[in-house]
Amino acid sequence: MIKNKIALVAFIFLMIIITPLAGQELTAREIIAKADKKNRGKTSVGTMEMKIVRPGWERSVEMKSWSKGDDFFLIYITAPAKEKGQVFLKRQKEMWNWVPSIERMIKLPPSMMMQSWMGSDFTNDDLVKQSSIVKDYDQTLLNDEVVREKLCYKIQLDPLPEAPVVWGRIISWVTKDDFIIWKTEYYDEDIELVNEENAYDLKDFGDRVLPSRMEVFPVDKPGNKTIILLKEMKFNTPIDDDFFSQQNMKIMK
Repeated sequence: MIKNKIALVAFIFLMIIITPLAGQELTAREIIAKADKKNRGKTSVGTMEMKIVRPGWERSVEMKSWSKGDDFFLIYITAPAKEKGQVFLKRQKEMWNWVPSIERMIKLPPSMMMQSWMGSDFTNDDLVKQSSIVKDYDQTLLNDEVVREKLCYKIQLDPLPEAPVVWGRIISWVTKDDFIIWKTEYYDEDIELVNEENAYDLKDFGDRVLPSRMEVFPVDKPGNKTIILLKEMKFNTPIDDDFFSQQNMKIMK
């Protein structure tokens, strides 16, 4: 009898501990924020290669990139020779392109955010992350799904009213064990699927593990695909805001 009472007390005590924890499940916004933070860090510096695949031909673009939070992003093209020296800058809500061959600084208006970046299947918005998946969207947790052998949160992102975004909806699959954005679908304003993006080849980048290969393809253009290969990435090294300036764009090497 005494043993039964002890067992009952132990069970009640355990339930008291477990019940609050069960109510502490992450919200959709928290999941997206953790995934976004893992992708960006406070700052990032890296080198990457972009392969544009089309029926009958391919071409590659190599680049260096720097980012700081949501507001600053800079890409410097290192190859091929024809595009070498071009620089793309996002500073807060403005985006600029320095073209050294004509010594011209071009400001890209919001209307160009949906346009292809350097002939790829990525938009200008995708490459410089003009919009924020945390700040500019309302996040809804749909369910759990297995994607390429990984159990993921499936999350729907709908733009907030007046948010400066180009997509009418985004659906992301975030791995439950390490908060990696494993798959993403991008929809237009009519909620028609436009692009699908998948992540592959997890790699240790020092203080975190991230996919080293991302592939995006337009659903209505069979045979078209763009691949991003992350070669080197370092996170959370100090970068001054002044680094992300038009003056610096002109002297990048």
